[in-house]
Amino acid sequence: MIAEGFEPSPLARPECTYCVAKRTSLESGALDHSAKQPLFFLQQKQPLNKQQITFLLNWQATPYHAPIYLAQSKGYFKEEGIDVAILEPSNPSDVTELIGTGKADLGLKAMIHTLAAKARNYPVTSIGSLLDEPFTGILYLEESGITDFQSLKGKRIGYVGEFGKIQLDELTKHYGMTPDDYTAVRCGMNVARDIIDGSIHAGIGIENVQQVMLEEHLKSQGKDPRGAKMMRIDELACLGCCCFCTILYIGNDDWLAAHPKETEAFMRAIKRATDYVINDPNEAFSDYCRFKTEMGTDLNQRIFERSFAYFSATLHNVHRDWKKVTAYGKRIEVLDPDFVANYTNKYLGWEEPEDNQDPLEIQRAMAKHQENCRINGGYRRLVMA
Repeated sequence: MIAEGFEPSPLARPECTYCVAKRTSLESGALDHSAKQPLFFLQQKQPLNKQQITFLLNWQATPYHAPIYLAQSKGYFKEEGIDVAILEPSNPSDVTELIGTGKADLGLKAMIHTLAAKARNYPVTSIGSLLDEPFTGILYLEESGITDFQSLKGKRIGYVGEFGKIQLDELTKHYGMTPDDYTAVRCGMNVARDIIDGSIHAGIGIENVQQVMLEEHLKSQGKDPRGAKMMRIDELACLGCCCFCTILYIGNDDWLAAHPKETEAFMRAIKRATDYVINDPNEAFSDYCRFKTEMGTDLNQRIFERSFAYFSATLHNVHRDWKKVTAYGKRIEVLDPDFVANYTNKYLGWEEPEDNQDPLEIQRAMAKHQENCRINGGYRRLVMA
């Protein structure tokens, strides 16, 4: 295994140029709070006279959404002849329903939720991948006294949506517990916040977002960030991969059938933006911060760094992962025994990579890779050799 890419010296971490400029302005008192827009906003062409595509995020704007916003801000959508409106949901749990009922055309959602949406007769299909297999698990602070799954007995455990509760309940069967042995608390995407303020003892989150939030909180308290812990669900459930939380580009089936050329154009623009992120991450994140100014914080840069290795380089749905997660969905009784997975790569007009690597070895290598990133920061891609 070779971890390579845009790797700085641990003593010379490149900082997002937007963040540097913003901090300098704040320190000097010279930050302009006027309503003037950055120059590139003013130079954008007027929207084309075409039907607007509505794209619904899976959460509020977050660092790993960079390819979507960069495709917009860099003009890649417009160069493909499409006009895209990027929307943020008020409730992340509503995303598949809104897309399935045609209230939005395209969007983002995790694999397990995309499967479950079809099982509930919402006509949605995955057309590509944004993040491949981000580590997902039960997050907690070491100081809470939690040590393993059985130590969750009597604790308040947070989850995002109903399938998180189903996962937790199913896990209790494997550890001599029942769902009555813990108190489930629906937190939405606020698991890290609720752990920090003591509302819950632990909660489901992903390594590149909520775990980073907990680590940065500990650092702000002068504590060791290694005190932010995760019990990975793939390991607890013996799944062999974290693919159930792969973040996908999904679409309404009727809209996809009526707009194949627009879908292909959308994915080409996303591929171009993803290439930009992977090839020049520091400049890409600076551009993202200029477009979405709330991204310009140290916390968001750390989240972006930890998300970098998970970005799908080719955007393809991985057949092996879909097979595993479909089987997992049947195991936890979210999917019927005869369920057929709802994904396609037909809108991606470039070569699909071979799927012949050992997934367990990849996961082991990625765990070491992400720990290295936690310690040293910077931008690194995992290359298996």
